[in-house]
Amino acid sequence: MQAEAFTGGFADTPVDAARAFRAVMSAIARPGRIETVAGAVPPAPLSVAAGTLILTVCDAGTPVYLAGDHDTPGVRDWITFHTGAPLVGPGQAMFAVGTWDAVAPLSAYATGTPEYPDRSATLIVEMDTLAPSGAGLSGPGIKVRAALSLPETATFQANARLFPLGLDFFLTCGDRVAGLPRTTRVEDA
Repeated sequence: MQAEAFTGGFADTPVDAARAFRAVMSAIARPGRIETVAGAVPPAPLSVAAGTLILTVCDAGTPVYLAGDHDTPGVRDWITFHTGAPLVGPGQAMFAVGTWDAVAPLSAYATGTPEYPDRSATLIVEMDTLAPSGAGLSGPGIKVRAALSLPETATFQANARLFPLGLDFFLTCGDRVAGLPRTTRVEDA
């Protein structure tokens, strides 16, 4: 295990985790809303937001898939040390992290079953930019309409049609995170 794996976790775990959890839950409950999170200093290429999200929601019972360039020895060691989460392939993952192109194809991830729709994967998609503009969003948690810069719209539209099955998403960029649950309807900009 690399020495860097032992650093970069929450400095004050109960307080940092509680703040991050509140921001993460606010982001997923209000699709399109961008929250700022802090506390983690993960190894590259993980963003602060993705690292903080992983520290907040993952533990030894949460299989994680690292896609593309995010599958490095440094990231593997850091996640293993700080969360104990097992690192798995996409079909077994509860959480996956990587860029949009790296996490593709989305058909590789569990979308739940009619009896257990909650047994689906959540994808943490690292973005170059994250802004409250672009694709139109509507649905639960959105008063009238919201907007969010998405890598594309067709895939999110198809995912919403699978409801109650489907994938949930967190989009991260720097220290910012936005949630996009499967219940959100996405329209082209």
